[in-house]
Amino acid sequence: MRAVVIHAPKDLRVEDHAPAEPGPGQVRIRIRAGGICGSDLHYYQHGGFGAVRLREPMVLGHEVAGTVDALGEGVSHLALGAGVAINPSLPCGACRFCLGGQPNHCLDMRFYGSAMRLPHVQGGFAETLVCEAARAVALPDGMDTTLAAFAEPLSVCLHAAKQAGPLMGARVLVTGAGPIGTLAVAVARHAGAREIVVTDLLSTPLLTARRMGADRTVAVSEDPDALRGYAVDKGHFDVVFEASGSAAALKTAIEVARPGATIVQLGLGGDVTLPLSALVAKEIALRGTFRFQEEFPLAVELLGRGAIDPMPLLTATLPAAEAVAAFELAGDRSRAMKVQLAF
Repeated sequence: MRAVVIHAPKDLRVEDHAPAEPGPGQVRIRIRAGGICGSDLHYYQHGGFGAVRLREPMVLGHEVAGTVDALGEGVSHLALGAGVAINPSLPCGACRFCLGGQPNHCLDMRFYGSAMRLPHVQGGFAETLVCEAARAVALPDGMDTTLAAFAEPLSVCLHAAKQAGPLMGARVLVTGAGPIGTLAVAVARHAGAREIVVTDLLSTPLLTARRMGADRTVAVSEDPDALRGYAVDKGHFDVVFEASGSAAALKTAIEVARPGATIVQLGLGGDVTLPLSALVAKEIALRGTFRFQEEFPLAVELLGRGAIDPMPLLTATLPAAEAVAAFELAGDRSRAMKVQLAF
């Protein structure tokens, strides 16, 4: 089978790999669609992120969907040819976090396309993938695998919304209009937010944010003071999804959040300096959000019945044989939001 393998920064190859047979409790999936994520881009552009570095060749990809190609012993709830979305998380089920209802914090997590452990966990950008049957979530009848490949990033945003608390009637700010920030817009709108404002450095991704449900968009590089009015009388927003990883964006979020507001930090960046006095005086809750677990089947359900439509994010679909061109396009925010590979 063919697989998309990263060897080093800017050294991405489409290679032959030996296909595997499913064991007991496993299925083999014929991958049809895979979305290129920000972490995939970090491996391609920089060889990793933070302390996580490539130490051996690794198949990339964790936003994947396909059809069941073979069933292992004991698997009866999936049918050959059925469409599935693949949950890239495999918690151990035995550590204190798994047993305590926090499997996304598993101490022995195996996550597709991750170099956090050695040997690395190979990803899903391959023609076939053998996985535990529990990770393959069946698609509703008629649901396309292109749509299903959005289940993973949508799950991230659903978990972030859970961290934020009730959104019905909330005034929401989203800082950073990449795929995650823009999906957060759709989740907030679906959850009943009354007002959604979105910021980004660039104006191009903000066009997509509008299509996904934003009421107002602001290109802060063009109008740095556009949010100043929201800071009047101790702030305006009930919830902020900070999806840029920018210190400046987080500082602004604290300025424009009202007392008692919740800021959910979605974006990953380096260490930042916080205006602690304002954070304390306004009694703002600053919450992290990390991956997802039970949100994955919910994401498939919402996508399947059209409750959330991510397709405005899809810029292009390229064949896996053109993976380098696809990664170059995906890394250019002036031209692309989400790029998928077709296998």
